[in-house]
Amino acid sequence: MRPTRVRYGVVGFALTLAILAYIQRVAISQAAGPISADLGLDKQQMGLVLGAFGLSYALFEIPMGLLGDKLGVRRVLTQIVLLWSFFTALTGAAWSLTSMWIIRFLFGAGEAGCFPNLTRMLSQWLPRSERIRAQALMWAFTRWGGAVTPPLVLVGINLFGWRWSFVAFAMLGVVWAVFFLAFFKENPADHPKVNAAELELLKDSQALVSHHEGGWTRILLQPQVFLLIAQYFCWSYVWYFFVTWMPTFLAEEYQQSPAAVAGLAVLPLFLGGLGSLISGALPSWVPRRRVALFAFIALAALMFAVTQVHNVGIVIMLLALGSFSGDLTTPISWNSCVEIGKRYTATVAAAMNMFANFSGFVAPVVGGIILQRTGNNWNLMLYMMVGVASVGAVCWLFLDPTGEREALPARTPA
Repeated sequence: MRPTRVRYGVVGFALTLAILAYIQRVAISQAAGPISADLGLDKQQMGLVLGAFGLSYALFEIPMGLLGDKLGVRRVLTQIVLLWSFFTALTGAAWSLTSMWIIRFLFGAGEAGCFPNLTRMLSQWLPRSERIRAQALMWAFTRWGGAVTPPLVLVGINLFGWRWSFVAFAMLGVVWAVFFLAFFKENPADHPKVNAAELELLKDSQALVSHHEGGWTRILLQPQVFLLIAQYFCWSYVWYFFVTWMPTFLAEEYQQSPAAVAGLAVLPLFLGGLGSLISGALPSWVPRRRVALFAFIALAALMFAVTQVHNVGIVIMLLALGSFSGDLTTPISWNSCVEIGKRYTATVAAAMNMFANFSGFVAPVVGGIILQRTGNNWNLMLYMMVGVASVGAVCWLFLDPTGEREALPARTPA
């Protein structure tokens, strides 16, 4: 009997939600100009608005990951998608710095737990051989969702204004939640279209998400978890530049029009998605930790190179290659959550993503302060990213979640 392919429909839910999450998350960076003009916000204030999402997203990650491990992803994902869609729509009703900050903070709380719960969903619905490829594809789609957002927002702003554009994006999340609730089953055995052969294929995956050694606190206190969290914080610190300050950087430092910025902003996110795909497609004998180590080294070198050139075409290519390098590590990081967390996959993923999104608060806020107090010294912001990426490389000198160091075959003497 051939296995049915119901699991690929589950991957489809993950991919479409990843796109929606990033469309709704990235939209505000492209709308930062009209929002600032309408609400009278300076750079430091806009940095606070951009950072509000990362702060609340980080604070609510572990609680939402724990809920997913306890209550199941079907219930938790449905609730959080409806919640964040509501606050996406409400973004268009903001009338001041305070109201915008509160709305974006609550929007971040709504999105918290999305990717930890998607990681758990994939880990229980896919065999190991397909899991990292699905993670790679999901993160590629997040980047591509972010890549198409600037043109979409530009069209929306021109047609409806920035306020109604956020309402339109919110409706997409509601549609997703309706279909997910109707068709997704928590346990593959409960799905009427899954046959015995597919259940057999998923037997080890079900055992993995049921296995645990001690409580969730014991899992989170492992040194490997600390290193995993630290390196992902470092990549996220740099990545948030691409979805917060990069459009403003291109507009001000290189005098690019809004249409040109929207076009240029596509490339780094597109290549980031390509980096995720390539990482997931690497053959099993390639040590993932070495890939991650060299990716961070390349990221640091490329961000430094941006400070040394003045041609916008070269700059955008360097930024795109930096995004590509950094996103080589993304599927590796998320699959490491499964390898380490097992029964507490969503909790470990939530802890990793929590600190990553603290960087989503720190990076844009620190960037806004630097720009406001140094007369738009963009290079200083970039130098900080170089240093943070270097710390990420150091983490991968010691991080070995799957035991690859021990698993490497010994060399036979000549």
